[in-house]
Amino acid sequence: MTLKNDRYTYRITWSEEDQEYVGLCVEFPSLSWLEESPEAALKGIRNVVAEVVEDMQAQGETIPEPIACKQYSGKFLVRVPPEIHRHLVIQAAESGVSLNRLASAKLSQ
Repeated sequence: MTLKNDRYTYRITWSEEDQEYVGLCVEFPSLSWLEESPEAALKGIRNVVAEVVEDMQAQGETIPEPIACKQYSGKFLVRVPPEIHRHLVIQAAESGVSLNRLASAKLSQ
């Protein structure tokens, strides 16, 4: 069983500890699924998510919104110590760019 129009964010990675692939869902961080192949791990985690969503709906619980469906403004506040702020302002000035552009470039690396 899988969800119709499933838009959740999945990731498949190797688990050295388990010697299997593990399927994960960002919107449901407590869930995982182990399998011998990455394809089976994806199918497994998608089925688990579908079952959990079905149970949550039956209990009247709020179901997480898929990250892919959310709208983002492109703005967020980051607090840093004053000495780091000063260092970044100097770096930006020496590079001839705004602090915002410097921070954006560093974050995208």
